[in-house]
Amino acid sequence: MKWRIHRGKERGSALIGWGDLMQYENNRSINLFIAGIFILLFAGACCTHVFAAEPTVIITDYKVTPSVLAPEGYGTIQVTLKNTASSASLRESSGVSVSGEFQTTKSTDIPAIIDSVSLMGGEIRVIDGSYHHFGAIGPGQSLDVTFSIQAPKKEGLYFPEVWVEINGGKNVRYPVPVNVNTAQYVMQSPTLVIYKELPESINPGESFPVVLIIRNAGEIRASDIVLSTATSTTSLGSKGPNTLTIEPLNGGENRTVTLEFITDRFVAVGLQKVLLAFDYKLPDGTARHQEETIEVPIMGKAELGFVSVDTTPRRVTAGTPFDLTIRIENTGTGEAKQVTAVIDLPMTGNRQSFIGKIKPNNDAPALFMLDGGSGGTYEYHVTVTYTDDLGTHTVVFPMSLQVTPEDYTGTIVLVVIIVLVAGFIAYRYWYLPKKNGNGALPWVKRNSK
Repeated sequence: MKWRIHRGKERGSALIGWGDLMQYENNRSINLFIAGIFILLFAGACCTHVFAAEPTVIITDYKVTPSVLAPEGYGTIQVTLKNTASSASLRESSGVSVSGEFQTTKSTDIPAIIDSVSLMGGEIRVIDGSYHHFGAIGPGQSLDVTFSIQAPKKEGLYFPEVWVEINGGKNVRYPVPVNVNTAQYVMQSPTLVIYKELPESINPGESFPVVLIIRNAGEIRASDIVLSTATSTTSLGSKGPNTLTIEPLNGGENRTVTLEFITDRFVAVGLQKVLLAFDYKLPDGTARHQEETIEVPIMGKAELGFVSVDTTPRRVTAGTPFDLTIRIENTGTGEAKQVTAVIDLPMTGNRQSFIGKIKPNNDAPALFMLDGGSGGTYEYHVTVTYTDDLGTHTVVFPMSLQVTPEDYTGTIVLVVIIVLVAGFIAYRYWYLPKKNGNGALPWVKRNSK
């Protein structure tokens, strides 16, 4: 009995030790679970979470030069690649708050990595059309790529494809229409033909109109037409607004627009350019841009007049040689060349003077050396001939010249003196001796008596 009880006690003691062991194992598992949660939370706080948006590359525009290729002719295709993911970025977040939200955020732009750009020509021969290891395009940026091509012998419309291979992104395939000597496809699209009418010459400082006749030589409508003007110098400008809106043009229609421009006196002589830019849209909303140039012929106009008339000596006396100087001034905007002056005074001597060139706001002398003439007032003309940018011109100026008659006062006085002396001598030595016999003076004779 004692043994059983003892065994019972031993067995009871054994049962109590096994329960403690089970409780210890449970507590250990709970502790390990809690420690794992803390480790995960700590790792989440220390690690970086990355969110990335893939960049996208598209072809936004193309240009074929020339627009119509001759059979077997050469040309180029230019396409514009654009990374449209202007907000594409690599977002790095770290630091977890109690609520589970990220505390620190960092964004970095992601460029589009382009492996290659190629042109698959088909029947179009591609001379230069493959770019390997092309490079990267940043978010929102654009880049032009040009290919050299040769047209086939057969006329028609061809569609070579531009292939863009993007690293980690979607590849691009874009067909480009190439017209080989086919008028059908050209005339369907709007084509603005500009006819310009302006004066043959414009003098600096003058205003002038330019009439534009805008014709849509295509077959479809051109809308939202905006005309912008720009000049090549500040001395030439528009009198009105630099931007005009033009009504839509259907195929074959015309519009007439008159532009007014103004110049100052300092505009350079020659051809000055006015740039015209036409922006319009096709029916599908495609934007088109066209540029034109107006060449404005600026021609200087010389205007001659006389400033002063001088003689040397200042008082011209009949029969005395003298110099006549007429100063001629150019008050125009152009240079006067080959200037010649001629006078029609009825006197002998040099009556023609060659001056040469007179620049604007300058004067030059015309010198005439004359032998003199009789006294009186002479009405005469000065005829000036010159050339400028507008041609040959002749201007006539009426003049007058006062010639003092020759002064005979000295001669008359001398003659009077000579006559008086001669009379006295005759009276004394001829008349008296003849009358008195002895030649004595009358009063002498009387006193002697």
